[in-house]
Amino acid sequence: MTEFEMIAKTFQGLEEILAKELIELGANEVAIGNRMVSFKGDKLLLYKANFHLRTAIRILKPFLHFKAGSADDVYNICKKVNWEEYMSLSSSFAVDAVVYSEDFKHSKFVAYRVKDAIADYFREKYGKRPNVSVANPDLTFHIHISHDHCSLSLDSSGESLHKRGYRQEAMEAPLNEVLAAGMILLSGWNGQSDFIDPMCGSGTIPIEAALIAHNMAPGLFRSQYAFEKWKDFDKEMFESVYNDDSAERPFNFKIKGYDKDPKAIAVARRNARAAGLADEIDFEVRDFKDFEPIKERTVVITNPPYGERLNVDNLLELYSMMGERFKHALQGGEAWVISYKYECFDKIGLKPSAKIPLFNGALPCEVRKYEIFAGKYDKFRQEGEHLDKSNLPTRRSSTLKQKARLEEKKQLQESNETVQEDTKPTGTFKRSSDRGSKPSRPFRKEGTKDGKPARPFKKDGAKKEGKPFSKGGSKGSFGNNKGKAPFKKKSTKQR
Repeated sequence: MTEFEMIAKTFQGLEEILAKELIELGANEVAIGNRMVSFKGDKLLLYKANFHLRTAIRILKPFLHFKAGSADDVYNICKKVNWEEYMSLSSSFAVDAVVYSEDFKHSKFVAYRVKDAIADYFREKYGKRPNVSVANPDLTFHIHISHDHCSLSLDSSGESLHKRGYRQEAMEAPLNEVLAAGMILLSGWNGQSDFIDPMCGSGTIPIEAALIAHNMAPGLFRSQYAFEKWKDFDKEMFESVYNDDSAERPFNFKIKGYDKDPKAIAVARRNARAAGLADEIDFEVRDFKDFEPIKERTVVITNPPYGERLNVDNLLELYSMMGERFKHALQGGEAWVISYKYECFDKIGLKPSAKIPLFNGALPCEVRKYEIFAGKYDKFRQEGEHLDKSNLPTRRSSTLKQKARLEEKKQLQESNETVQEDTKPTGTFKRSSDRGSKPSRPFRKEGTKDGKPARPFKKDGAKKEGKPFSKGGSKGSFGNNKGKAPFKKKSTKQR
């Protein structure tokens, strides 16, 4: 098959992780950019990228590169494109624009001119124009302008790939699924030890950990991809990707999720059940202050409150207690914490071995790694021990303050792709009885005949039936979380 250029978009700080994922999928000419990774591959790889990548937000297929000095130039060049190659009069479409140029002041105006070019092309040729749809277009075109360099691309994903499809409900300010998976992959955890999230909320981090541990594709729960409406869609080829579970593996350790809120644990259990992972994760109502000493090596990854979207009494006391619990209950393990404020990290009181910048929505955050050992750090060093800094990304940011200043504006411009999910989903999951004897997706709603997930992970030596290829799933609605103030300098003032 013919290879072509593709672009995988992601969060700032996850580019190297995404590049590694693409190489493992068989991508060629992989190159890291800012919040994106470019690569080459064929149609099969495009399907695999959408289905398997954990840290990609969307996959774009560029098909036109040109130079333009004005919006009129963009219109004239786009009008010459043979649009029948990509769509028909009956197709609905939308255009998104990202602009970094002094010559183009308004990205929305650029998008309007591309829309005009497409509409006028069909109107002049057929006397009719295709419909523009903002809510649910058949095709979405992306135009990216950097100075006078323009790229026009097809969006192969549709809804952002962080919308996995398993999330039934969410607590306030849930963690983005792509960010959760990225944190886990950054840690290097791959299912070879126990795993705990002591403030799990809706259960996103433990669920993503279970998917990684079993090497299950995150796309299993999606109801639809944009490429399924393309003229050259190969259904048989996509079926082969969807039904191939040969890379899945058993998991012999424990994944636990704690939260002091009983409602959060109930939501987390429902989400895990929707993912077919109810038996793989132990959720428990437990306050972090009651975090008990572990006996086996354990990796902790958690997303505590920041004091921004969630108001928490005695926020700094919470972080101080986290550090105390890590030190006394996690010896021999490691903890990864994402947060937004310097003073919160300072209250943990432990020396981090890594500081990795990431955005949570539009908030410039850091993920810090803490290796937990007995005694004081000076004695630890005197004994010849060193903090493990292997398997960490080489592309480091400087400080959070610098990060916020350089990247917040750009992130806000594209934040619609990475916003958090609302707590109320739209649509419903179809029961297996609606489609025949076998479910098309690896879960059933609560209340099915046997009360079990439709696609439990196969045990050693067990034979699993192939997954039929049909639609199902729930589509969530997502709201906008605007970024607030960037990191502030150290302060003793409570928030």
